[in-house]
Amino acid sequence: MTKKITTPITAEISDSLSAGDIVEITGTIYVARDAAHKRFMEALDKGEELPFPIEDSTIYYMGPSPAREGQVIGSAGPTTASRMDKYAPRLLDLGQKAMIGKGKRSKDVIDAMIRNHAVYFAAIGGAGALMSKCIKESETVSYEDLGAEAVLKLTVEDLPVFVVIDSRGNNLYETAVKEFKKDF
Repeated sequence: MTKKITTPITAEISDSLSAGDIVEITGTIYVARDAAHKRFMEALDKGEELPFPIEDSTIYYMGPSPAREGQVIGSAGPTTASRMDKYAPRLLDLGQKAMIGKGKRSKDVIDAMIRNHAVYFAAIGGAGALMSKCIKESETVSYEDLGAEAVLKLTVEDLPVFVVIDSRGNNLYETAVKEFKKDF
């Protein structure tokens, strides 16, 4: 059964999700990758504000392609989340509640997720063209000079993801492998 959730994602929402849940997200999410995350850290080190409210936010690690005529955005598939692992714990400690990407996360990120009641969603790599149809609005909010790595604010409707790591640290990448191996 698919769970439908609306942003902002609070601790109550993230705590209601379990590794393996299929979810559709509606609401506002932000796009940021490596270069933007590096600038987030630089801004925080200087005592500056982040370019969007981090409390209860969702950050999608996405590499958008240019929009074709009549589209809001081009292909909108996930990028590898581990590249943000050195930055994610600090943002989670500041109140971020959800991340969307693909691939495994470090122990430090998982510990920060548990500590802060956060969740990690995976989006299906290779399905970026289909995911872009769930994006109803896209606006650049900062770091335009970064091009495809600028920070975007997206309005999404029924964006399909699944819970890979829940707020209790249950990790689908580990449990699914164990489940698969027991059949052999």
